[in-house]
Amino acid sequence: MNDVPILYSFRRCPYAIRSRMAIAVSGVQMQLREVVLKNKPPELLLTSPKGTVPVVRRVDGSVLEQSLDILDWVLSISDPAGWKAYPSDVLAEMANLIEENDVSFKQHLDQYKYADRYPDESKETYRARCHTYLQKLEDRLSVQPHLFSERVSYADVAIFPFVRQFSKVDEQWFAQAPYPALRNWLGRFATGDLFISVMKKYKPWRQGNPSMLFPSI
Repeated sequence: MNDVPILYSFRRCPYAIRSRMAIAVSGVQMQLREVVLKNKPPELLLTSPKGTVPVVRRVDGSVLEQSLDILDWVLSISDPAGWKAYPSDVLAEMANLIEENDVSFKQHLDQYKYADRYPDESKETYRARCHTYLQKLEDRLSVQPHLFSERVSYADVAIFPFVRQFSKVDEQWFAQAPYPALRNWLGRFATGDLFISVMKKYKPWRQGNPSMLFPSI
């Protein structure tokens, strides 16, 4: 198995989810090591001292510690669905939308999800701060099935897990929120074969455990 990259992952982490979706669609096979974040294996910390997931250790020993770097790498090897088959100006626009997701929206999402940790303002206030970004997505999805075209793109996959996380904070509220196109988009991803396949549960990895290939053949 020394000729197969190693992926450290955590099932529910949105960064890990988007990485596993890209890995699965690319077909670039890896050794999957499921991590319990409260009890991280020493091998993860030796590979990446920051101790977060996802992390990929490539065959040459180099390490990818950011989810977008993992997406870029596996899709540069194989992109059968054409997730990045767009003109350079569109890819730049995707990058800007993803950056907004990863920076400002993620901050507001965390405050909304963990409002008890941020008692200075109400949960509703934190949720309202997510609106600007969600409305931007809603506007795009009101005129086409996906964020940049009729088909799934790199941006859809990078952003979807975070919108899913937002929707789970208060599912009753989200079900009647003014985002019908966003809900339809989210529902297609959440019930799709790709997402279901990457959300399979695995036992936490420990040294000596047999290697688990992902995606499985």
